[in-house]
Amino acid sequence: MNAEQPVELSELQLDALTELVNLGVSRAATSLALMVHDEVVLSVPKVALLSREEAIRTLGRREANNLVGVHQIFEGDITGRALLIFPEEQSLDLVRSVVGGSLSLEELIELEQEALAETGNVILNSCLATIANSLESSLRISLPEVLRGECSRFFTLNPPPEPGSTVMFMAINFEVRKKNIDGYIAMLMDMPSLSALKVLLDAMIRRTAGL
Repeated sequence: MNAEQPVELSELQLDALTELVNLGVSRAATSLALMVHDEVVLSVPKVALLSREEAIRTLGRREANNLVGVHQIFEGDITGRALLIFPEEQSLDLVRSVVGGSLSLEELIELEQEALAETGNVILNSCLATIANSLESSLRISLPEVLRGECSRFFTLNPPPEPGSTVMFMAINFEVRKKNIDGYIAMLMDMPSLSALKVLLDAMIRRTAGL
């Protein structure tokens, strides 16, 4: 059986989408900085569009150990699932950076779920809201949920989206309170949503060009 193939965007469409994601991440950094009362730097490289199989292989090559992530469902003109994923060993570093102070390990573990959910909510909502606003679209976004496991688990959750979806995948780097934390943002969308996204991107490109 052949591996599923992702929907392709033109170079112009992918550049426009990358710009939107970077703008969303920049806004997320500002929101996180207000939350932690310290400077936050979030860097995101170019967006890659992968099949689910490719996304699992890509993440598996980068991270062999267990992962922790936050996921949210978004619905509207485009429907899918957004994920923020970290190596499990870095999750407590992130929590310590977010909550600050000199908390004990037991206190950090107690706060971990809530702090991870809030961090994921800030970052994923900023990205999704920026994309939706720029595309003059609307999205309903579910409450964040934290999950743990191997990389395949994050890409085989129950729909939405349906099997055969394409993954928008990007590696990110956090710098919070002088700590460097690596993570990943992934957005899973099915074929109809990818087709709708292409139409919305083309309309935005035309508006930007004044056409």
